[in-house]
Parts: sequence; structure tokens; C-alpha cells
Amino acid sequence: METPEVSTPAPGAEIESLAAFDAAVAAGSLAGLRVQSLDLTDRGAALLATDTSGAVFLGCPMGPEAAEKVRADGAFVFPPVPGLPFDPYRGRLYSPDALYDGLAQGGYEATPDARAYRWSSRTRSDGDVFASMLRALHDDAVSDALDELLAGARVAGVMGGHATPRGSASYAAAARLGRTLARSGLMVATGGGPGAMEAANLGAYAAPHPDAMLDKACELLGAVPSFTPSVTDWALAAFAVRERWPEGGRSVSIPTWFYGHEPPNPFARDIAKYFANALREDGLLARSTAGVIFLPGAAGTVQEIFDSTTPNYYGSLGDPSPMVLVGRDHWTRELPAWPLLRALAAGRPMESRIALVDSVDEAAEALARLSEA
Repeated sequence: METPEVSTPAPGAEIESLAAFDAAVAAGSLAGLRVQSLDLTDRGAALLATDTSGAVFLGCPMGPEAAEKVRADGAFVFPPVPGLPFDPYRGRLYSPDALYDGLAQGGYEATPDARAYRWSSRTRSDGDVFASMLRALHDDAVSDALDELLAGARVAGVMGGHATPRGSASYAAAARLGRTLARSGLMVATGGGPGAMEAANLGAYAAPHPDAMLDKACELLGAVPSFTPSVTDWALAAFAVRERWPEGGRSVSIPTWFYGHEPPNPFARDIAKYFANALREDGLLARSTAGVIFLPGAAGTVQEIFDSTTPNYYGSLGDPSPMVLVGRDHWTRELPAWPLLRALAAGRPMESRIALVDSVDEAAEALARLSEA
């Protein structure tokens, strides 16, 4: 019986799991590979016996003999940084369980999410160049993992305010929207926070379940309508829904530690959390390849509207992507972004890719119509 041939990863390929590491070793070489955030303390024999020339080891603990050998091979070794509440070299996006680890035992303040925010706030005020480098390394790793996750996916962004309370009609409508988009085959992406963002991620989570599940989930969540005064109670209510209805649908959220008052919602399966809000905003909108739906919101949502408008106006990302604003009165009277958007779009290719609708229930159909324009 012939032994199956094991192919060697191309130089520059990323090794992000121990299984992939072992496969590369079995293929005969780690030369030129990027080994990312793996504990290699039990792989010393493999490192000593395998060519690692030109490899890059990012945050990989290894024994001293192995570390000396790979450096002698000409590999670059970026050691783990002790004492951090986050991994700057991470190879995967966050999960809700990872960010909220310890929630039930010590409350929100004990979680990695809260500790990372406190670290970020402290080091920003210190102006420490080493800390700013670590933040940049982390955010670049998150962007790389996000690109890998979304490769080939049709992504629909849903933007909206964090103040929409659970239990409200607006929250339920945003949740139905997320479910409709997910059931149509789109990957729902949000800013990852509470309010309308959570509702859209909840809707995508509910997509594989019977319709009645979403109604009941909204009812249960309504008992804790806001993340104030207690993020702990707010998050625990979400995890209780996830436990009652496991195996939810997939969506992605892209929050930031820049807004410390906005904890990440636990309904997105994959969370790309950034330190730099500018990178987060640009990454969220640029990756919404199937278009963006803007629910009623305040300053943050207004910023997102025009962050999305600029590449559509100049065509810097190719064909303009659809933009659907929800809430005629909100976007023409309260915060009149629609007249300005329409004026900018006049006579340009993006003119046929924008729409204003009255209700959330019209948004998914409008997005589909604009995609065909």
C-alpha cells in the first residue's frame, strides 16, 4: 500500500494549528513558513529535526534548545509577550466564549474583553511606543484572520445604533432583518456592539431555527434591555439564549475597544475586535461586498454612511456597492444624511445603488434589488 504524498506548504504560508504544523513537518520542511501563535513546547524534537530556514515564528513558546536551533537556521522568532490580556499574534478571530471567559465567575470586569480595554486605555494615555506596536500587531493579525474567514463570501453589512433596547419593536425588526439576510445566503456583518448590531447578529444566529425561536429569544432578552447598568447581566442573558438554542447560524461582528462603553454582543460566531477604530470602520465597510443597510442611529452610523459613500463616489473599490438607508423621517428630518447622499450620487454610477426605505422589513428586498441594478 503506497504512502500518500504529503505536500509542502508554499513559502509564506501561515501555519495556525498544531495539525497544520505537524503536516508541514511530515512534508519535510518549515522553511519560509509563518507559524502563528502556537504552543510548540511539546514540538521541540520536530523543530530540531526540521529545516526552519527563513521561517517566522510569531508568539510561539518553545524550549530554549529549539529556539536556539531555529535562530541558527536563520528563522525570525517573535517571542510571546508576558502579562498581556490579549495575544498580539493571534491566528484566529475571537469567539464570544473567548472574550467573555470567566464572566459567570467574576463578572464582566474579569473577562479578557474588559481587561484588554483597560490595558488599551492605560497604555494610550502613557504614550508607550511598545504598546502602540503591540496594538498594531494585534490589529494586523485580526485583519488577516478576517480576510481568511470572508474569502469568497457575500457579506451584507448591517449598521445601526447601540442604544436600541432589547424588547423594543425596533430591536425585533433588526433581528428579523438579520435572519432574512442569513437565510438568503449572505454573511451578516455588524459593528459588533449592543442594540441594533446585536439584533442583526441574533437574527443570523436564529436563521437555522424555527421562526418561533427568534420571537421567544427576543422576549427573553427583553428582561435585560440594556448593557447599562450591568454588562454582566446583559451578557449572561445572551449566553442563556445561546445555551437554550445551540448550533446557531454564522455571522461576523467587527467591534472595537476604542468605544469601551460598547461591549461585544455574544451572537456573532466570529468576532474581529480591533484597538484602532479607523481600521475597524474601514475593514467593516470595505468587506461588505454585498452592500450595507443603515438602520437609524446617531453619530457613529452617520460616520459609517459617509465612510461607505466615499469609495462609492470615487470608485476606488470598483463598482459601487449598494447602500440602503432605513427610516425616511430619521434620515431626512432628524439626521438628514439622505439628501446629502443623494446629491453626491447624482450623475454617478452609485446613483442606481442607493435607496431610502420606510421600514426595516423593506430593507432586504431593497438590497437585493440594488444588487441587480
